[in-house]
Amino acid sequence: MRRKIVMFLLISICYLLQITVFKSLAFVSVSPNLLIILVSSIGFMRGRKEGLLVGFVSGFMVDMFFGGFIGLNALFYMTIGYLNGFFQKQFFKDDIKLPMALILGSDFLFNILIYVTYFLLRGRFQFGFYLVNIIIPELIYTLAISILLYYIILKINRKLEAVEKKGAVKFGKIKEDL
Repeated sequence: MRRKIVMFLLISICYLLQITVFKSLAFVSVSPNLLIILVSSIGFMRGRKEGLLVGFVSGFMVDMFFGGFIGLNALFYMTIGYLNGFFQKQFFKDDIKLPMALILGSDFLFNILIYVTYFLLRGRFQFGFYLVNIIIPELIYTLAISILLYYIILKINRKLEAVEKKGAVKFGKIKEDL
């Protein structure tokens, strides 16, 4: 239960920072996607199921307040969280290369999905313009912010794992005493 509360708080904080602080700190009218960093990180730290769940809640929050189609962002974030969950076995806590590559790939995939659904299907074929003016600046900005945010998420995950492990040992000891 503690993990669920902490995850909801993390999602809420990242969402609020993304729509307030980082919107005002936009660089060439682009801001970093903190929710992609969070969803990707939880996906490869905790696996497909938690990545899917965190992706759903994150995307649903975006849909409720900004989405044109309810459920579309939830679907995109769920997909990204689930796909990142496949890399859980390759995840090493001290190696930053894989997380940064996955966050970069996730943000790129998210932007491609946004382009296809919001622009391409409406007959707007200026992919080069969208790539140069939106995708690449957002990738760079998201990657720069992800270095700091990733370590915060990693510390929170380690703390939660330690508490869960301590609780599991305590529960096992109580069970043995019975």
